[in-house]
Amino acid sequence: MNHLPEPIHPPTVVRLPDGTHAYADQLPATFQTPQVVHQHIHQAPPDRTVQRIALGAGIGAGAVAAGVYFGPLLIGALTAIAANLAMLAFLALVLGWGVHTVVKSIGGPEGTQAAKNLAKASRRGK
Repeated sequence: MNHLPEPIHPPTVVRLPDGTHAYADQLPATFQTPQVVHQHIHQAPPDRTVQRIALGAGIGAGAVAAGVYFGPLLIGALTAIAANLAMLAFLALVLGWGVHTVVKSIGGPEGTQAAKNLAKASRRGK
C-alpha cells in the first residue's frame, strides 16, 4: 500500500532519550528537536567600505557621496566606451579584409605587380 498518499498530518513517533516512544506533536518543549539557525555573514558592500575609509580620513560626506555615486557610473561609462572601440576595431578589420580580398581578386596582373612594387619600395625605405 505504498502507492497511497501520506495522510495530511501523520502522527510522528519519536524515541526519547530514556528509550520510551512518544508522539512528536505531544512532546514538551525540552524534547522538541532543536531548530537549526542558518546565519549568513557577508562583507560590507564596497561602496560602504569606501565611505567608512573616506569618512575616517576626514573627507566630507559630500565627497564620499559623489565618489560612491560617480565611481560606478564612471566604470560603466568606461566599459561602454571600451566595448564600442572593440566593435569599431573589429569592423575595421573585417572591412579591411574585405577590401583586400576584392582588390586582390579584381586587380589582375597589374594589381599583383603594383602590390609587389609597393612591398619592395617599403622594404627599401623609399
